Amino acid sequence: MPMNAGDIERMIKEAIPDATVTIRDLAGDGDHYAAEIVSESFRGKTRVQQHQAVNRALKGKLGDELHALALQTSAPKD
Repeated sequence: MPMNAGDIERMIKEAIPDATVTIRDLAGDGDHYAAEIVSESFRGKTRVQQHQAVNRALKGKLGDELHALALQTSAPKD
């Protein structure tokens, strides 16, 4: 069963409370999303570390209930 955008956003915000999260459904099928996540907790971390934090937040759902998630992560701009 596919995930909805609200569930994805909720899971990310539970794990990264200060995050600003924008989710887009890329194919209209509830299986292919893009997410832009901005968090102060990403400052000083590599892109890989940022993406790993998001993947942990999704608790193993990526690749299962959530088929594809294109990530764009960053720390807030000054």
